[in-house]
Amino acid sequence: MAVSKDLVDILCCPLTKVPVRLMTGEELKKLNAAIGSGSLVQADGAKVAETMEEALITEDGTRIYKVKESIPIMLKDQAIDAAQLA
Repeated sequence: MAVSKDLVDILCCPLTKVPVRLMTGEELKKLNAAIGSGSLVQADGAKVAETMEEALITEDGTRIYKVKESIPIMLKDQAIDAAQLA
């Protein structure tokens, strides 16, 4: 089951208040490749270990938030800096 589009439409980054959108298939592929290589960390410094079927990214492309079992995890300390994917 996918996260509701109505929910995504009202969510924003808790740090910057920038709206979020679902990541595309290509973006998820790049994200999961970085997770697989062990190079991705959250804002709190914890390594991201689990690949994602869904994720949200801020519209300005700076932060990524996990979606687990169709529930967005919009916690500041679990945000992923998208610059790590460059």
